Amino acid sequence: MYIENNNIKNYISFWLFLMFWIISIMIIVGGLTRLTDSGLSITEWQLFSGFLPPLNNEDWNKYFDLYKKIPEFTEQNYLMSMQEFKVIFWWEWAHRFLGRLIGILFLLPLLFFTYKEGFKKLVSLYVIFILICFQGFMGWYMVSSGLVDRVDVSHFRLSIHLVIAFLILSLILWNYLNLRVKKNINDKLKFSLPLIFLFIIYCQIIIGAFVSGMDAGQIYNSWPLMGSSYFPDDNSIINIFKISAFSDPSLVQFMHRNLAYLILIYYVFLLIKIYKEKLNDLFSAINVVGLFLLVQILLGILTLMYGAQIYLASMHQLSSIFLVSSSVYLLYLNSNQQLSN
Repeated sequence: MYIENNNIKNYISFWLFLMFWIISIMIIVGGLTRLTDSGLSITEWQLFSGFLPPLNNEDWNKYFDLYKKIPEFTEQNYLMSMQEFKVIFWWEWAHRFLGRLIGILFLLPLLFFTYKEGFKKLVSLYVIFILICFQGFMGWYMVSSGLVDRVDVSHFRLSIHLVIAFLILSLILWNYLNLRVKKNINDKLKFSLPLIFLFIIYCQIIIGAFVSGMDAGQIYNSWPLMGSSYFPDDNSIINIFKISAFSDPSLVQFMHRNLAYLILIYYVFLLIKIYKEKLNDLFSAINVVGLFLLVQILLGILTLMYGAQIYLASMHQLSSIFLVSSSVYLLYLNSNQQLSN
């Protein structure tokens, strides 16, 4: 993105900075929506009319009656009162409201900056907007999976929904860095090395979504062993090599644990390589990544040991935002793309 006008560049930078934090909040609210089992409380997709919450008892009864028709109510929450329904409703409504707000706050400034600078200079931002629109569709596609034959949404669709959110966040941060951070780095790592690190973290986000979607964090609440052994004793090792492993709660938790170990080992490899080759310009970035990685691992262990207690689980997701962001920053500093403006 090449912007000559410094004022416009500053405005775009501030806008991207604001969008980064709003989407971060959206991810946290989305996580809390899942943790409170609120995601199926609104059973219809109302793009415009859903912008306003229920305003009277008639509206509340309408939403509650629709909820009473889905399996989550008939099989699990059949004793739920209206007051209890309102609690889960407000989480889902807030999540959808933020989604609509993000779409508006991204589109309107984007159109303004396009008028000022032209479409070609902002192609990367239009890619992000397309992803935001697709994310809205994916959110409904995820919710729809829990309205007919099951009491929860598909953990596969949940993982796609979460990964797209992190991809949007990463791309916004990359574009922000491209506007604000000047790189004068001569000695770098091979570009693929920090890219692989970020890729593994994204894989961990996917498996983490599987854990959340199947409530797999509420079993085997011990560490470093899973119960009395390293491998879950309710399973056979051969099962880890089957596709069905991704729908098995104990095996998914096993994957999540061991992928964390792999990320830590790979990080130590990067750290040693950067310091051994005296890549001074990357010292701060790799240290910040390490700090957030340790926090993430600690919160992950605590979340597991306390049975996915809501506050710890939410903090674990919050720390993942900082870990991904710092990893994107490391990748950006180490990239060949130079600031043009």
